[in-house]
Parts: sequence; structure tokens; C-alpha cells
Amino acid sequence: MGRLISDKFTAWQAECEARFQRLKAGEEALNRIFIDIYGLQDELTAEVADRDVTAHRIFSKREDVPESMRGSAYVRTLRDEIVSLLSYAVGCMFGRYSLDKEGLAYAGGDWDESRYVTFRPEGDNILPLTDEAYLEKDVITRLCQWLQVVYGEDTLEENLEFIARALGNRGGTPREIIRNYFLRDFYADHCRTYQKRPVYWLFDSGKHNGFKALIYLHRYTPDTTGKLRVDYLHRLQRVYAREIERMRDLADNSGNPREAAASVKRREKLQRQLLECREYDEKIAHLALARIELDLDDGVKVNYEKLQTAADGKMYPVLGRI
Repeated sequence: MGRLISDKFTAWQAECEARFQRLKAGEEALNRIFIDIYGLQDELTAEVADRDVTAHRIFSKREDVPESMRGSAYVRTLRDEIVSLLSYAVGCMFGRYSLDKEGLAYAGGDWDESRYVTFRPEGDNILPLTDEAYLEKDVITRLCQWLQVVYGEDTLEENLEFIARALGNRGGTPREIIRNYFLRDFYADHCRTYQKRPVYWLFDSGKHNGFKALIYLHRYTPDTTGKLRVDYLHRLQRVYAREIERMRDLADNSGNPREAAASVKRREKLQRQLLECREYDEKIAHLALARIELDLDDGVKVNYEKLQTAADGKMYPVLGRI
């Protein structure tokens, strides 16, 4: 039987609200006890301000947050919860989390495939992010698979619509909206959540979104960068080249002026992306050949710089800015 994320959110919101009210009532009860013990009835009140209660309270949107909660670090919104859900889903795609195990499933050490039965993580630790569905294994494909496993195939479209509405991002269809979120906002949200020490790293070619892909730091190997370059970056360049030719043919042979103009516009966008990828390829080639070793004990900041430093000591900025 399929399940709806909207129902789960409503239940979670109610659970958090009940916890908030219990904690507030408990704190006020303790205040009354101490006020009575020390005879401070004329000096203190037992009431606790909502913003001082250290329990999360969830609202549908920021505009719904009452004045009594303004300034609290424990305010959450529907978007916050959906962002957390998507982050967990990505964690399952990389094997950081497992649907068969509570807590962390992998954060370094020996990889145990038997921990992942219900949903299998990426075998090569690479998750491409593209602005269109160019590759059969991209973040949207994998997210849809994850949603079907967790909530049921019959609820996929409704759950995608709910996620898209919560994100409030750019795009037409729910898939386009979610794709744009991953392309433009996911990494910033991830870095914010992990206080600028991300565990998922973004390979990013630049402002035209020619190439983007996530990897999981704890599963990185010296071959990861080379595999990403050959199996994903080079492949995407071939896709762009084919699409450019197809758009050129469409523009030249179309009898519809609007269709021809759209083809020219898309071809120009693809040309910018292809050029960006070629320039990016030149940078990432130095790092792939270096087969860089990382040491998790050195921490994120040191390793982030190390991964972008070639054998000759020259820096090649290939990762998204933190």
C-alpha cells in the first residue's frame, strides 16, 4: 500500500508540536515549584516564552511563524523538512545511510554490501546532476527509484508534486523543479547543514552547469576523479555534441518559426555548456592523472584543497565553492 509524504509530514508536524507543548508545560511546572519553594510569587512568573523552548516546531512556511517564535533556533518549515528528506535520500544513494539500518551505515572503513538490501547505493560513488535528462542514471532517476521503494510506486507522482511544491523552485513539471533544486541549491543547503564541512562533494564546471556530479567523501578512492572524467564528463560532452547537431538540423529544416527559434536558443546554450566542459576537462585531467590519496583524519578542509592540487603543486578549482 503506497504512502504519501504529505501524510507523513502532517503526522511528524503534530508529533513535534505535541513534544513542544509537553516540554513547555514541564518547564512551567518546574518554574512554579521553585517559585513556591523560594516564595518568589511577587517577583517571577512561571510562564516560558515559546521562543525559549528548546524543541523543534514545524510550520508550513515562514509566513506562518508566530511572533512568539521569532528568533528561535528551533523553527522549522515544510521546505526544511523536505530538504532534509532529499539529503537523506542522497545519503542512501551513496550508502551513507541504509533503509535496512538505523543511523549511519557507512562513514569509512570496510564497505559491507550486505547492509543494503532494500535499496542499493551507487556502485561507483558518482551521482551526476544535469539540467535535462541526458543520462539514464542521474539524481532524478535515482530519487524516483528511492521514492518508489520507500513510499510505493502508486504514490510516486503525488509525492513528487508535494516535494516540488515545498521547494518552490523554478521549473514547470515537478521533476523539472526538483532537478533545478539539485542543480542550483542542494549543495548550498548541504554545506549549510554540515557547517561548511560537507561530506558530499560537488564537481562543478561553472556557471553554465555544463557538468556537475556529487561524490561521497568517505567512499572516495584515487580512481574516483578519473572515472568521473571518463565515464561521465566525456560521455556528457558527446551527448552535448549530438544535441547541438540535432538542434542545428531542426532549426534549418523546421517550417515553424517559433520551433526554429527555440532550437537556435537551445543550441547556443548547449554550445556554452560544451565549451565549459572542454575547459573543465583540461583542469580535471591533471587531477585524474595524479590519482590523489586523501586521508579522512585530516578533515574536510585539508582534503578539499588536496583533491584540487595536482602533482606539480598547482591548484585546479574543480569542486563547488563552500
